[in-house]
Amino acid sequence: MTALQADQEFFDALVKADLRVLERLLADDFIIVDVMRGGEASKDMLLAVLGGMLRFLSIQPSEVRVREYGDAAVVNGRTQMKMTFGPDTIEVLSRYTHVYVRRAAEWLFVSAQGTRIVE
Repeated sequence: MTALQADQEFFDALVKADLRVLERLLADDFIIVDVMRGGEASKDMLLAVLGGMLRFLSIQPSEVRVREYGDAAVVNGRTQMKMTFGPDTIEVLSRYTHVYVRRAAEWLFVSAQGTRIVE
């Protein structure tokens, strides 16, 4: 699997709320800086809200580019996301940076940063 394939698998797992896939993809010390408020969440925190309070209805990545540095990869791109958070439905355009490290021929997702695009 390439870093780009791992990144797409991450987005697909978010939409499906597939906690089993996310458990495998995300490093135990994974950190995400969320696109809505700039808050920091751990792997456990993200898994706890998915499929409950937070549901991704769709995620459409574009303008994706991958840069590899040995056993590390940085993925940058743009997303159009539709999600529900509690009773609210939200549509967000964002730019993101995802960082992966290769362990035993698999890409492990270690860090994510999302920035909302205001047009």
